[in-house]
Order: sequence, then C-alpha cells, then structure tokens
Amino acid sequence: MMTGWLVVNAFLRSAKFDELTGMFCDAADRLSVRLRIKKNSDCLVDITGLDKESFLMPEEKPDFVIFWDKDILLAEYLESLGIPVYNSSHSIGVCDDKRKTHLALYKAGIPMPRTVFSPMTYKNIGYPDLIFLDQVEKCLSYPMVIKEAFGSFGAQVWLAGDRADAEQIIENASSEELIFQRYIAASRGRDIRLQVVGDHVAGAMYRYSENDFRANITAGGHMHSYEPSEEEILLAIRAAHAVGCSFAGVDLLFGEEGPVVCEVNSNAHFKSLWDCSGVNTAEEIMQYVIQQTGRKKGMCE
Repeated sequence: MMTGWLVVNAFLRSAKFDELTGMFCDAADRLSVRLRIKKNSDCLVDITGLDKESFLMPEEKPDFVIFWDKDILLAEYLESLGIPVYNSSHSIGVCDDKRKTHLALYKAGIPMPRTVFSPMTYKNIGYPDLIFLDQVEKCLSYPMVIKEAFGSFGAQVWLAGDRADAEQIIENASSEELIFQRYIAASRGRDIRLQVVGDHVAGAMYRYSENDFRANITAGGHMHSYEPSEEEILLAIRAAHAVGCSFAGVDLLFGEEGPVVCEVNSNAHFKSLWDCSGVNTAEEIMQYVIQQTGRKKGMCE
C-alpha cells in the first residue's frame, strides 16, 4: 500500500479547510492509499541535526507528500530528503507571490492583463512619496486594479477609479508589495475557474457577481458549472505548466480578444467546484499523485 502525507498549516483552521482535508482522506481510502495528516508544526525543519531524516522517525518515510500549505521552506526540506512533493516548493512560491506568477506567465508568452509592479521599498521606510504613480498611469488608464502581491480569496484586491483612489488604497494597504493591472471591463464581475490536474482540466465553473467587480465566491459571488472552450482549456493548462504546478486552479478573465489569465492558485480550494459540478478534485489529484509517484519509483529502481 502506498503511503503519503497531507501537510496542512497548524494555525489556519476553519470548517472550509477541514472539508478539503476530509475530501482528500476519503479519496485516499477509495484508492487504497494510507494518507496521514501532518501539521507543519509536527515536522520542524532541523538543518543542524546529524541525522537528516531524524524527524521522520519512528514512522516510515512517506512515498509522497501533498503539500496543502505555504510553508515553502518545509516543502523544500522534504524535497531534499528525496520525497516527491506535490505541488513543489518552487511552484507554491511562484503562485504565492502574484509578481512571480505574472513574471512566469510573461516568460511563457501567456496572455494576461497589462501588469506593473510597485517599486521595492523597506518596511521601516514605506513610500514617502507616490511619484512612481505617474509612470503607472502612463502604462495603465483608470480605472485600474490594485492588488497586494500576497493575498487569497479575492481579498486585498481593489479597483481605483482615479489618482485619489489609488493613493488611498496604497496608503491603507497592509503591504508595500503591490501590483497594478489594466482593468478588463468586459469581464467585470465574472470569470472562469478551471481546475487543472496534470495535462487536463478536471472541471470548471463560471463565477459571477452582480454587486462587485470581483467574482470570487468568498466575496459574495455566485457560481454554476461551465463547459470551457478548447482555447480556455489549453490556456489554463499552459498557465499551470508555466508556474510549474502539478495541479492548480486557474482563473481566466473574458478579454476583448479572448481569454486572459488572471491568477494561478497552487492550493485552490475546490469545494465550490464539487458543489456546482460534482467534480471531485481531491480524487483527481490523488490519482495523479499515485501515478506520478509510481513512475518516479519505477525510474529509481
């Protein structure tokens, strides 16, 4: 029997996260996999120990790890022990920082809204002036979207209608790490979430809001199942591959000349997709991980 870990964050607990954990455990049972839930606080990185794998004892080394957290250094450490980790520490890091996501998409030639990064500053300094907004405005017209580089569920995302809005958003943001993007008016309050697993799209849903420019369910949006076009499917797979993800939730906007990638989420919550379409993403991911782990073991033997 194949054994695996599902690594979760010890300090981020909610019914929504518990639901996903339960879906993974149920899928593992159906596929005859022994899956153990591990909190990141259960396996601290100890790079000074004489025995590199001492923290794994007394249990056996897992065949794989599904890393459902953003503790990137722990994921990287597990990889150094020769354990296959899905998603990889690199891909989680790229998806966690929206700037890195868009750099990866740009390098791969993937269509996305025009995007400008805020200049790097220091926490104890911040932005004494916002003169760089002059350059941002030359690249993007108002309204423009402003996002914190680190954020989830549509939070830390704002629509600035003019210079005053932009300045207030920057001053009130919890981070100086921001991106500015062209507003895709044709996609106001609507987008598509496609769940990519390996080289195929397992399922998709259409998300929409009648009261918000964001379509996120957690921001009050609604959803229904969606049959993506071949163009949308290929774009979502390309985007997931560009950031190195084995599986990902890819959000597409309705651009005037075709779909454009808004975000790529390495640990996309998939309960809403299950609710509206019946697609069991946990089982899709588990099947993929079993297949890929088996191939890696075969190559090593």
